[in-house]
Amino acid sequence: MSELQIGFALFIATFLILFSGIPIGFGLVLISIVFLLIFGDAGALSSVSSIFIGELSSFALLTIPLFVLLGCTIGASRAGKDLYEALHRWLVRVPGGLVIANIMGCGLFAAMCGSSPATAAAIGKIGIPEMIERQVPVRLATGSIAAGGTLGILIPPSLTLIVYGIVTHTSIARLFLAGVVPGIFLVVLFALYAWLSSVRFDRIRHGGGAVPAASYTMGQKLRGSVRSLPFLAIIVAVTVFMYTGFATPSEVAAVAAFMALALVVFLYRTYRMRDVWPMMRDTVRESCMILMIVAGAAVYAYMMSYLYITQSLAEWVFGWGLHEWQLILLLNVFLLVAGFFLPPVSVILMSMPVILPVLQQSHIDLVWFSIVMTINLEIGLIHPPLGLNLFVIQGVAPQVALRDIMLGVLPFVAIMLSFIMVLALFPELATWLPDRLMGAGA
Repeated sequence: MSELQIGFALFIATFLILFSGIPIGFGLVLISIVFLLIFGDAGALSSVSSIFIGELSSFALLTIPLFVLLGCTIGASRAGKDLYEALHRWLVRVPGGLVIANIMGCGLFAAMCGSSPATAAAIGKIGIPEMIERQVPVRLATGSIAAGGTLGILIPPSLTLIVYGIVTHTSIARLFLAGVVPGIFLVVLFALYAWLSSVRFDRIRHGGGAVPAASYTMGQKLRGSVRSLPFLAIIVAVTVFMYTGFATPSEVAAVAAFMALALVVFLYRTYRMRDVWPMMRDTVRESCMILMIVAGAAVYAYMMSYLYITQSLAEWVFGWGLHEWQLILLLNVFLLVAGFFLPPVSVILMSMPVILPVLQQSHIDLVWFSIVMTINLEIGLIHPPLGLNLFVIQGVAPQVALRDIMLGVLPFVAIMLSFIMVLALFPELATWLPDRLMGAGA
């Protein structure tokens, strides 16, 4: 068999294994061993264990469990509710202000916890019932939370960008900076759509039967913001420590996790074992899952390289004579489809061994591509019919039909697809800030 034929067989086998229910990390190792047995030799198999262990011994991977701990700590506390309440008090009189408060709450909470499903669940539990009670259309209410939750893998600190940086050997600090401006733009675009939709809905309703908005004094608004400020300080600390060179990403993650734990203990009195145990349990579970996928993907990438599949696929793609824009379009379609079926971390770890040589030979900026890829994977989290956040929202709002949730996210999918095109036309939206603060670099 030729290398391309082996690659096609590998694609089919990988697809079948992943949908068999086997944990992704172990499934990748199993596929790698089987293909090395059939098409490789004993020498290739002898390296599997050392590659698996060697990948896990990387100091850079320490960043992952520490940021997971940060996210689980904040996710298990009342930080989401306090953050939402503070924004709600400031925006309650704005048309669509309740929806905008939820979207901004998702953006800020996502920046603290770095998890899209956790953000959608935490803010959705509070915001969706409140919006429905105040007669916000259910599609707008659920769609805004589902889409807002996706910001967790774009706004730093982001586990997706950390994994991308480790796989491609790109500066994690540079990737974090690259996600700031696009993340802010998406929050603004989501909020603008919510405002326009709310104004239109209010005109159609013509004020009949509307629930009057509450009003808050300046003192109440300020008091509502007090509990959120310490958590926002974590974001500031991460930014200052990382971009001033005061600490490495791993050290920054440790400081952020410690600050989150301290704040949760002092603000919410979560020092009892029944409070701490769920945080630590979820941290260990999620960290082990991600690290096993990382190690399994390293073995998978080694197998593809050893059997010359990666190189042959790259040569095959270049043989098409695609223009740079055509290549980018092809990669985006592939990532969009892959994101329907697999979580973002898995897509990055499985696809980058093939995509990276193509990007490097085409001289495509890896920092810019990381943001395009992340937004693309965000779409996969909410795109019907298999987006993970859709089912998270259905879990926290069972009174809303899944069909309404799916229809509610489609405008946000269109916004994100449009923004990818804007990024393609104006790559400086992703590259300007890291180049400005860290100097021009690859």
